[in-house]
Amino acid sequence: MILESIVEGKKMELYTERRTADMHYCIFCETICYKKKPVKMLGNKWICIDCLRQLKELLDSLRQWEEELTLEEEMKKQLGDGLGLQEL
Repeated sequence: MILESIVEGKKMELYTERRTADMHYCIFCETICYKKKPVKMLGNKWICIDCLRQLKELLDSLRQWEEELTLEEEMKKQLGDGLGLQEL
């Protein structure tokens, strides 16, 4: 029985060593991704599909975010001009 468990342990080590090349580490969520969770290469790093989706959603809303910031700056400028204040 002890010999059997040693042989099984060796088989598992060999399998793990062989499959380690298929595993990748996501730079954002720090998870180890394998076949069930797809990853893409980003430069020389890897990013998982979940983080890539979140990044895409962020980039899709970037234009709206920039417009809101521009509008806020314009409102501050108009408010300052209306009160006779100068920006510091």
